Amino acid sequence: MSNAIQLPVQLQKLGLKRYEQLYPQHPIENEVVRLLALSDFAWRCIQSQPDLKSGLLCEDEIKSRDILSPFENLTLADINEAQCHQILRKYREKYWLKVAFLDLCCENPIADSIEYISQLADKLIQSANEWAHAQVATLNGEPVDEQGQSLPLMVLGMGKLGGKELNYSSDIDLIFAYPRSVKTQGGRKSIEAQVFYTKVAQKLIAALNQTTGDGQVFRVDMRLRPFGESGPLVMSFNAIEDYYQEQGRDWERYAMLKSRLIGRPNHYWDEFNQLLKPFVYRRYIDFSVIESLRKMKLMIAQEVRRKRLTNNIKLGAGGIREVEFIVQALQMVRGGREANLQTQSLLNALNQLALNQVIDDDEAKELKGNYLYLRKVEQYLQIFDDQQTQTLPDDEINQQRLNYLLSQSDFAASVNEIEQVMAQVHNEFIQVIGEETEPLDTCEGTFISAWDHCDVSFLNEPKDEWQEPLQDFKLR
Repeated sequence: MSNAIQLPVQLQKLGLKRYEQLYPQHPIENEVVRLLALSDFAWRCIQSQPDLKSGLLCEDEIKSRDILSPFENLTLADINEAQCHQILRKYREKYWLKVAFLDLCCENPIADSIEYISQLADKLIQSANEWAHAQVATLNGEPVDEQGQSLPLMVLGMGKLGGKELNYSSDIDLIFAYPRSVKTQGGRKSIEAQVFYTKVAQKLIAALNQTTGDGQVFRVDMRLRPFGESGPLVMSFNAIEDYYQEQGRDWERYAMLKSRLIGRPNHYWDEFNQLLKPFVYRRYIDFSVIESLRKMKLMIAQEVRRKRLTNNIKLGAGGIREVEFIVQALQMVRGGREANLQTQSLLNALNQLALNQVIDDDEAKELKGNYLYLRKVEQYLQIFDDQQTQTLPDDEINQQRLNYLLSQSDFAASVNEIEQVMAQVHNEFIQVIGEETEPLDTCEGTFISAWDHCDVSFLNEPKDEWQEPLQDFKLR
């Protein structure tokens, strides 16, 4: 169940000290000691809810992937805002602790862990949406269709959330839509659909994003929506269709490759997906997209250099993003004609590219292995303290943790192994996307890549001058 290699002495002492603080009268449980040594986040979780330990040591519970609602057996309209926020945050704490235990102590396959995290995130988002809808409907009634059926707020998950490949400590990127512009019925005060869904969206975002005494569920980013920060928080199907037909840009096509509706399926899902499909996938072989993606990648590289990011396993040459570029570029080029490539999952897309003989089996196998290796390293880095980071640690304790988890004798050996993987990825990237070249127009260096906007790792920081032009960014 656990890593057979002995914990380094410093980590063993840390784990024992923490365990004895929590459970001074209990016999030592080595798996829990190991978890407390390897993750400051796990230490805080168990401090907050000491009873969670028993679930980690129950084999049936650890193996289970059942996902219950945070509001199981509760009436949504009766849950006030403070209660909702606490329930969602305690739920996240419980399940993210379980994933930490799976990854750090049970050597769980990373593909399973990121899918499990994504499914848990789906349940949290769906629950927050349903609670917010019930709260607003109590006063204002709700919009209904011709058959008298309630019209729910549609939540579109983007990026790794959309691909069911969510990071352990990730922002979630969302876009909101609603099917019909009708007034609410059944409440004390009827309001327009736009007003109703805006209220629901605001409550949903606060339920997930607001930091309370129990922490935060997710950092929610809405800047991928039509018109960005200057656009309305929610839009009707018709308005969204008009936007993407008339103003949609290449980076938005790229972002929409990973988009996925989240929540309880209804008969409007197909309508919404069909609305977006012609924008995302062209009916012809679209080689023109390669140059756009090459320029996006160049802008990321410039931003990495500007911010002096080193040892970054996501943005650096051969990092996670280059695997995503390879796969998604080929999806955009061929997806309009080869329907099996129309998938949000990177791993599934990679399998289909090999099946279609776009890349050979050995290349696909190597890319898959390297991608999962880098995602595993990323997962470890984020579990250490529930921080959104892809940078290799520069402090001794986290370097020791990474060495232990990678079964390496020292940090130099860990870095060497990671660099070999990234070199293989970059070599494949050059073959598919091409070498990066400096733009003729040096002003382009002031723009952050719109692709990076899709993952918002830079955009969580305070705005400065290089972000301002993003709203008007066009690939020239």
